[in-house]
Amino acid sequence: MAGKVGFSLLLLMNLVIHMATTAQSSITRHPDPNPSNFIKSSCRSTRYPVLCVQSLLGYATLIRRSDRQLAMTALSVSISKTRSSASFVRKMSKGRGMKHRQYIAVQDCIENIADSVDRLKQSVRELGRTREAAGDDFTWHVNNVQTWVSAALTDDNTCLDGFSGSGMNGKVKGAIMDRVVHVAQVTSNALALVNRFASRHRTTSP
Repeated sequence: MAGKVGFSLLLLMNLVIHMATTAQSSITRHPDPNPSNFIKSSCRSTRYPVLCVQSLLGYATLIRRSDRQLAMTALSVSISKTRSSASFVRKMSKGRGMKHRQYIAVQDCIENIADSVDRLKQSVRELGRTREAAGDDFTWHVNNVQTWVSAALTDDNTCLDGFSGSGMNGKVKGAIMDRVVHVAQVTSNALALVNRFASRHRTTSP
C-alpha cells in the first residue's frame, strides 16, 4: 500500500513539473524577474504568509513567475503535508491506553484526512485543465478547484472538532491537533493562491 501511495504521489508531482515546463503561455509576467520575490509577494495574499513562503520558496525554480504554477505547487505541497499527517494519526491510533472517546475521534480524523487528500488530488487535476480553458470553461474548472479545496479544509476542521471538549485532553489530542492545524493552514494558503490565480487570470484575459 505504501508503495502505491508513493508511486501515486510521484506521478502527481511529475504532472506538476510537466505542466510547469510546457505551459510557457501560462506565465503571468511580473515587473520583478526574481521568482523568490514573486513567491514572497504572492504569499502576502494568504492568511499565513510566513508559512506560505517557507512551504514554497524551495520550489522557486519550478514556480518561476507563474500564478498557475504557484497555486499548483501549493496544492501539491498540501497533499504531501496531509498525507504525512494521515500517516502520523494512523500510528497514534495504535497506541495503548487510549480512551474510547479519543479512539473514536482518531478514527473519524483518519477518515476526514483521507477525504481531504482525495479532494486535493482532484483539485490539482482540475487546475491543470485550466491551462487551455477560457471564458465560462475556465470559470467552471476554477470553481471546481475552489469547491474541492474548501471541502478539504472543512475535512481538516472537522477532524479538529472531534477533539474538542474537556474530556479530550492529553498527549494524543495535542500531537494530532498540532499536525492537523499545520495542514489546515497550508491548505488555507493554497486556497488563497488558487483564488489569487483565478482573479488575476480574469483580470488579464481579453
